[in-house]
Amino acid sequence: MFNKDNLNNNIYPGHNAAQDERLRWIEMVSRFMDNQFRLPGTNFRFGLDPILSFIPFGGSAASFAVSAGLLVTMVKYGVSRKVMIMMLGNLALDAVLGSIPVIGNLFDFVFKANQRNVSLLRKHYVEGKHSGSGNGLLAIIILVLILLLGLIIYGTWQLIQYLVGLI
Repeated sequence: MFNKDNLNNNIYPGHNAAQDERLRWIEMVSRFMDNQFRLPGTNFRFGLDPILSFIPFGGSAASFAVSAGLLVTMVKYGVSRKVMIMMLGNLALDAVLGSIPVIGNLFDFVFKANQRNVSLLRKHYVEGKHSGSGNGLLAIIILVLILLLGLIIYGTWQLIQYLVGLI
């Protein structure tokens, strides 16, 4: 995890200082989305992601957009295809289950896709199994993420129309 004491250390082997700083930025945004706040008197941590899920329609889409941006940035700095697919799976699971009313709100407090992806990224670099940039699949990932976002927006719109029809 990001630590202010590590600012001068290269925490991602094989990357220059500028890339290392960008990767630290990814860790900070991930922490803000998943673990920024602590419930007083407990060790339970949560971030902006579950809070956004309480905003009808736009909250899940905004959270998804930030997570998708983080994923694209992580892929841009080169991970193996296996790691990229695992990261996409985390994001897809978070987007799909997180968009279910009530259950999704609770799920967002527990499942921290961004932190899971940062953990995968760190393990990938620390183990030294950097086997390519994955740039060839970047366009496919972007299309999948756009489709997922579209499904979330469509599903939310359908739910709103259904609820309005009940009134």
